[in-house]
Amino acid sequence: MRNKFLGTAIAAVLALSACGGNLDDSNDDAGSAYPERAVSLLVGQDAGGSTDLIARALATPASADLGQPITVLNKPGANGAVAAKELAGAANDGYTLMVFNGSLAYITPLAVAAGEAVDITGYEVVTGISQDDYVLVAAPKTGFTTVRSIVDAKRPITFATTGVGTGSQLSQELLFAQAGVEATAVPFNGGAPALTAVLGGQVDVASVQLGEAKAQIEAKKVTPIVTFADKRPTYLPDVPTATEAGYDALVQQSRAIVAPKGTPQDVLDRLRAAFQKSFADQKYRDFSAGRMLTPNEVDGATLLEQWTGALTTYQGLVEKNKIDLSGNS
Repeated sequence: MRNKFLGTAIAAVLALSACGGNLDDSNDDAGSAYPERAVSLLVGQDAGGSTDLIARALATPASADLGQPITVLNKPGANGAVAAKELAGAANDGYTLMVFNGSLAYITPLAVAAGEAVDITGYEVVTGISQDDYVLVAAPKTGFTTVRSIVDAKRPITFATTGVGTGSQLSQELLFAQAGVEATAVPFNGGAPALTAVLGGQVDVASVQLGEAKAQIEAKKVTPIVTFADKRPTYLPDVPTATEAGYDALVQQSRAIVAPKGTPQDVLDRLRAAFQKSFADQKYRDFSAGRMLTPNEVDGATLLEQWTGALTTYQGLVEKNKIDLSGNS
């Protein structure tokens, strides 16, 4: 009888071990096993742009921490709305994420019909990443060196944007509306083609992110006129902000890692821990500094508060200055 009892007990222990050693039938084991395969990181912009480069810089150290590859997949279109739609339809298991541009949450809704706007509250925010400032640049042959020089030209101008409903568009629309400059937007799909348009004389000026313009500014191929930051960037100490120039046009880009709605909290926590490793990685820190990014590595609740506040602020500015961001005017 004793041997029979021991045999039964051993079989029970083995069966319990096979089930993960937990009598509870909860799904805690699924979270502890995560990730068991590669993770996809969607980017709603073209390869080689700021968002793409940030995603790839983050992916390497986070992947090492997770012990699984993080594959960056570019799904460009509609300022990131194409990628956001794909993410919304993905399984909420932590295997599909996205680098989400803040402008999609707090500027694009001001440019599209209500039913077309992407609502950030329909996703789970893993972590904030960084903020990026915009700078207005012109080709030297235009003769533009300050906002005053644009006003004094007393002629219509054209300005390149990185797309409809972007910070690039909003910053310039606000500036030119307040300065009384007749200006026409020419949308492009990203900062690189917008800069190319300035260099090629297709447009007079463009507002692009500092990291995108740095090389051309250093080469003196474009002239920085004004930044849309809250204070002068250390990289451009002699270039005034729009506020200093007398205009209410503070506009920033912000980015975050997001997951589908309903992703388990333990999976979100594991992902946040992995990206914290990326933020602490020296190679990533050097990359971030070189791109002139301001760290904004906040939690999901804080980021949502920032972005909903930005939407309210920008909506007020658009209404006050009677600006139409739809591109239909």
